[in-house]
Amino acid sequence: MDMRITEVRTKKELRTFIHLPASIHRNHKNWVPPIYMDEWVFFNPKKNKAFSHSDTILFLAHQGEEVVGRIMGIINHQYNEAENLKELRFFCLETFENFEIADKLIKAVEEWGKKKGMTKYVGPLGFSDKDPQGLMVEGFQYSPVIATNFNFEYLVDYVEKAGFNKKVDLVVYKLEVPKEVPEFYTKIYDRARRNNSHLRVVKFRNKLQLKPYIKPVFQLVNETFQDIYAFTPLTDEEMNELAGRYLPVLDPRFVKVIEKEKKEVVGFILAMPDISDGIRKCKGYVLPFGIFQILRAQKKTKQLDLLLGAIRQDYRNTGLNTILGIEIMRACQKAGMELIDSHLELETNTKMRAENEKLGGTVYKRYRIYQKDL
Repeated sequence: MDMRITEVRTKKELRTFIHLPASIHRNHKNWVPPIYMDEWVFFNPKKNKAFSHSDTILFLAHQGEEVVGRIMGIINHQYNEAENLKELRFFCLETFENFEIADKLIKAVEEWGKKKGMTKYVGPLGFSDKDPQGLMVEGFQYSPVIATNFNFEYLVDYVEKAGFNKKVDLVVYKLEVPKEVPEFYTKIYDRARRNNSHLRVVKFRNKLQLKPYIKPVFQLVNETFQDIYAFTPLTDEEMNELAGRYLPVLDPRFVKVIEKEKKEVVGFILAMPDISDGIRKCKGYVLPFGIFQILRAQKKTKQLDLLLGAIRQDYRNTGLNTILGIEIMRACQKAGMELIDSHLELETNTKMRAENEKLGGTVYKRYRIYQKDL
C-alpha cells in the first residue's frame, strides 16, 4: 500500500499527531502516556516560547486511511548561532513496526533541513535538554519516568539503518536507599558542613515556602548548565511555565536548597516521588480527576525520581554535592523510599557519575542521541 507523508497544518491534524503514540504503544506494557495538557502547551507557539527562536515542522505518515507514524523537525537558531552550528534535529519520532515508515519520515525532515542550509542531523532532541532526549537503548524492562522517552527496540534499529551513528549517551542510575548511610559518606558530609558553616541548608514544609526560590533556582541552572550539550538558557516566561507545570506535583520534602545570606542560592537538588503509575492510570488526562490518581501514586510509590540539581561554579569541589546527596537520602529513609532514579546524566559527566557510584548506584537505563552529516 502506498505511503504518504503530509505536513501537520490544522488543529485536527495536530490532535492526531499528539495522540498517535497511544495507538502505537497500546500493548506496550511499561509505556506511560504524556500528560496531554502539557503536550498542547508544548506544541503551541503562543505558549512555548522556544518556537520564537526555532524553525519547526511536523509530519505524519499515512498508509491508506491509517496514520502510522510521526516526526518533528527542529532548527534551534538560538543554539546554532551560539555554538556556530548548522544543526537539524528530529524529535517525537514514533512509528509502527515498519522501517519504511521511519525512513520516509526521517528523510522528510532531512530534505526540509537541507533546504534551510543545515549540515548536521541529530536526534532525538527537542528544543533543549529540558525536553526528552535520545532513544532508549538499554533498560526496556523498566518503566520510564517523567520527561524521558520510551521507545520500542525496533526504533533503535531503524534509526541506525537510516545512517545515524552515536553522538552521545545519557545514562540513568538506580540507587537503593540504604537503611544506614555509609560511614565514609557521613564523614565527608560532616566535614563539608564544618567547612561551609556560612551556608544554610533550606528544608521546606509546604509548597508556599518553595515559591520564593523558584526563580533563583532556575537562574542558577542558567549559570551552571551552559556547557551541557543542547542546553538553552531559560527565559523568564519558561521559568514561569516550568514552575506552573511542576509545582502542583512537587513534594517539599524532596527539594533541598543551599543558600548564603540574603537567600543567595549556591546549590540545590529537586526530586519527586515517581508519578508514572498515576499518569498511566489516568491515561494522561490530568483533568478533571486524573490529578487525584497522580497524587495517589505519589503516596504509594517507593521510588524517588531526581529531576534537577546544580552547584554554583565557585562552590564546586567543596562538598556541597555530598551535603545535598545525604539530605535527599535521609528524606528518602524517613519517607520509606526504597529506590532512587537519577534521571538522565551525560555519560561524560564523570563527577556526577562518581557520586552515584559512591552510593552504590548502577546504570540501569541508557539513552542515545544519534548524528549524521547531511
